[in-house]
Amino acid sequence: MMRLDEVIHSDRDILGGTPVFVGTRVPVQSLFEHLESGETLDEFLHQFPSVKREQAIAALDLARASLLASARPS
Repeated sequence: MMRLDEVIHSDRDILGGTPVFVGTRVPVQSLFEHLESGETLDEFLHQFPSVKREQAIAALDLARASLLASARPS
């Protein structure tokens, strides 16, 4: 799995600090919005060719891991 700093970057000078995919100006939120609207990962990647497939998959993997970790009883 890619590290978070290889996938997502936040900088005040890039879209006011909105988390974006590293090396792009594409907000990570866009991935989730496209998937929620029924688009496929391939459709998202076609619309945002600067995002690497590995980055998008890693973002989903990191989100899943975070969700599952927070759902476990402590």
